Amino acid sequence: MSGTFTVTVGNKGRIVVPAEVRERRSWREGTPLVGIETAAGLVLVGRDDARRLLRDQLAGHDLVADLIATRRAEAVHDAA
Repeated sequence: MSGTFTVTVGNKGRIVVPAEVRERRSWREGTPLVGIETAAGLVLVGRDDARRLLRDQLAGHDLVADLIATRRAEAVHDAA
């Protein structure tokens, strides 16, 4: 299911995703994709896959508690 494909940047920065990839991923014309830039390059995923990836990465994290802790540490630093 994975593979290596060559694509070329064309007019106005457009690229064409190979047909076999589009078919496997069920990407049709107008399908919104999310580009995730990494140190190694650009990863294209469908919107639903991007949501799943983000949820998986944030699983077990208490973002509110993290934010409160950060704000408290900044307040202590600013008061000093």
